Amino acid sequence: MLNRLRVWRERGWTEIDATAYAAAWQRYGGSVFTHPVVVERLAALAGIPVRYLACFSGEQLLAAIPCWGPYLALSKEVLKKRRQRGLFDLGNAEVILPIAAQACVPVRQRMRYVSELNAGRISGLRTQPEGLALARPPEDYTKKFRYNQRRELRLLEEAGGQARQMLDFSPGEQAAMYADLFRRRWGFAARGAEHLGEVFALLREFMTGAILFRKDQPIAIQILYRVEAPAWISLEYINGGVAPETRDFSPGSVLSFINTQNAWAEARALGKPLRYSFGRADREYKDRWCHRVPAYQV
Repeated sequence: MLNRLRVWRERGWTEIDATAYAAAWQRYGGSVFTHPVVVERLAALAGIPVRYLACFSGEQLLAAIPCWGPYLALSKEVLKKRRQRGLFDLGNAEVILPIAAQACVPVRQRMRYVSELNAGRISGLRTQPEGLALARPPEDYTKKFRYNQRRELRLLEEAGGQARQMLDFSPGEQAAMYADLFRRRWGFAARGAEHLGEVFALLREFMTGAILFRKDQPIAIQILYRVEAPAWISLEYINGGVAPETRDFSPGSVLSFINTQNAWAEARALGKPLRYSFGRADREYKDRWCHRVPAYQV
């Protein structure tokens, strides 16, 4: 019965290897969640084999997808069923599958937060009630907003604050700072706290952003993963933490200002659009930084 279900689900698709999937991603693009190295490393950490499928027209590969059975690889649902939900955290990341611009393919694996970039390329998509929050370009903020952000940054610097790059620190140091600041901010442990150092080591080449310090103590951190596709930059803001006693300096807001400004400058230097996702559009503070875009599901 299970085999018949798989045959039905995968009809029109052909199994390929990881190398072919990586080539498809590099040709058609994707997001952090579907990046071949991210998929391979996190799936290996979970001990769950990935099945790669492709849709062809003749000999031309039109689309590819990494699968965990009836789900997209790295799916929270699969991790939950295996009691591994705390293994790693990718938030509610934007899903962009590598699909040719002219293609429209049937995808039957379950997935959520599918990007608007895939909307016309996957048949059978349904609009998801929750959209995604994508960071606005700098010129979309009001002059008052930009002035206030610069002022907050200046006040923090005058009080001994400084920004240091995430990659100045080892995975273990990153994990310790994030776990501490997250718990102090929210009152409970970050998802995957026991494996943070291991995950940060596996994804180190994709980590970006800054950490705020004051008097040599970390006061704000954000976990950001960035990948470069042929036609855009995909950047995911997973979660963050701040020291509550420094809230008068608005360190979370200052760090968002630094990280978004730097990401936009880098993307524009490369001549590529930036898809800087804050995840699900579910918080008021995200509306200050982002515009809401639709998301889809299978």
